[in-house]
Amino acid sequence: MFSGSIPALVTPFRDGAFDAPAFKRLVEWQIDEGTSALVPCGTTGESPTLGFDEHYQVIDACIEAAAGRVPVIAGCGSNDTATAIRHMQYAEKAGASAALIVAPYYNRPTQDGLLAHFRALADASDLPIVVYNVPARTVTDISAETMCKLSEIPSVVAIKDASGDLARVTIHRAGARAGFCQLSGNDDLWLPHAAMGGAGCISVTANVAPRLCADFAAACAAGNWSGALSLHDRLFALHKAMFSDASPGPVKYALSRVHGWFSPEVRLPIVEASDASRKAVDAALVAAGVIQV
Repeated sequence: MFSGSIPALVTPFRDGAFDAPAFKRLVEWQIDEGTSALVPCGTTGESPTLGFDEHYQVIDACIEAAAGRVPVIAGCGSNDTATAIRHMQYAEKAGASAALIVAPYYNRPTQDGLLAHFRALADASDLPIVVYNVPARTVTDISAETMCKLSEIPSVVAIKDASGDLARVTIHRAGARAGFCQLSGNDDLWLPHAAMGGAGCISVTANVAPRLCADFAAACAAGNWSGALSLHDRLFALHKAMFSDASPGPVKYALSRVHGWFSPEVRLPIVEASDASRKAVDAALVAAGVIQV
């Protein structure tokens, strides 16, 4: 259902408030640069610090700015099933194409609990679900066996896999239903993930280098592995620099270097990128050709 380069969009702030004009400019630039879908209100969008009203303002702004040109996969996850249902029902009415649902964090549900959580979401909304597995953040890991069971739910259409376990791409292909979509959740593993059957990546780096990431996705889709490897090498330092400090500090700093209208402002408990991180980002932006010295 989804493929290509899909940025997990940052949420711009200005003087503590959501900067809707900057966000809409970011969306427009992303589409102009070849981005194939958009994810507002994910972790990179600082969703844990957004109130309900702000969360829905960001989703609305993304859908309005995209204007049907690319799908919008709205971040709707929560460690509270009822809250995730509330987010999904809002996103569905607003016109989102799908919901990105992270595994419930902090609660540490069992595999049976995970199955029950996602089944409850599917029962409460017709919105397609992209399951997000990122055990480094949530502690709970959605096992490959559980993911294959989840794929049997008609509205569970895809996974964003940030487990770092590339073997799961093959396991999911073998055990999930036909047509189930696999997306990488790790920019630095996008190339091997694609080579093993992945359809694209929900990416942090694509926020700041959308054209390069779109070109990379196109090379993978065409089976142009030498071209993909060349672009991977060009982007690799930038992939690493995006996590040289707590995300999204580095990527917001990077966007402020590319666009004068973008503020690097973040919300506590995240702080702006450190001097060391900024140096790494600057060097990576130059190496990738995104900015000039």
